[in-house]
Amino acid sequence: MPNSSSISEFLLLPLADTRQLQLLHFWLLLGIYLAALLGNGLISTAVACDRRLHTPMYFFLLNLALLDLGCISTTLPKALANVLWDTRAISYAGCAAQVFFFLFFASAEFSLLTIMSYDRYVAICKPLHYGTLMDSRACATMAEAAWGAGVLNSLLHTASTFSLPLCQGNVVNQFFCEIPHILKLSCSGFYLREVVFIIFSASLGFGCFVFIVVSYVQIFLAVLMMPSEHGPHKAFSTCLPHLAVVSLFLSTVLYANLKPPSVSLPSMDLMLAVLYSVVPPAVNPLIYSVRNQEVKDAVKKVIAKFVSNAVICPSFGIHEM
Repeated sequence: MPNSSSISEFLLLPLADTRQLQLLHFWLLLGIYLAALLGNGLISTAVACDRRLHTPMYFFLLNLALLDLGCISTTLPKALANVLWDTRAISYAGCAAQVFFFLFFASAEFSLLTIMSYDRYVAICKPLHYGTLMDSRACATMAEAAWGAGVLNSLLHTASTFSLPLCQGNVVNQFFCEIPHILKLSCSGFYLREVVFIIFSASLGFGCFVFIVVSYVQIFLAVLMMPSEHGPHKAFSTCLPHLAVVSLFLSTVLYANLKPPSVSLPSMDLMLAVLYSVVPPAVNPLIYSVRNQEVKDAVKKVIAKFVSNAVICPSFGIHEM
């Protein structure tokens, strides 16, 4: 039986059983990937280049766009390349890197979404204290904490997972290297430590989700008490889609990582992985830009400057509110 020292590569799950379906999925995922790159790229460039958007809310949105770019670029390019070249292989080091970077971007993004809900709570429910609570130093510290939490979480899980002896082959039943499927390859009894780490991380993620929900409930209650007729509609139309994407991400991640191995089906696992690794990075730009006139105006300016080949961005600084 092979062990981890003798494994030089892993075999990933193909996107479909037949070549025709594989190519169909290739073009579909390629379109989603390009749309995610375009949307997040335009938002990050627009926020960085437009001084009117140098505020805490858009500073966090810039960080979110960068994390989305990293998250979707960790998994899809390798899957698309495998389909194009009709192969399933990924090197041992490549698999470890994929696990590390995906966990890093996903963990940092969920931490940032929690911070963004707090930012909106302070802006709407405590507007008089917003300038004090969300000054430039506080925003930079929160962003650094989100990125740092992602690094620590990914280091912990990657080191724990790839220190396990593997004696169940090298076939990973997922289109990218995912910890639960790598644990299935480990020798019996050695994976319990990583399972404890997964449960701990899941508990922290659920705690962040509760914080996000409570923050939005407070926001909704505050907005409903406002005399404006457009305030509640704007808040619900912006916050509810955001909350839906967060719920989709967390529920699918928790199910994929905590479900019993006996209920694992390749088609279901593949669908769940797409829902939490591909959909959020592609949908987030729409949620944060479609109903935001400032972002749409900034994006139009960026496109106009690209057309004229004269994009020059000022240095980013957060304006005090």
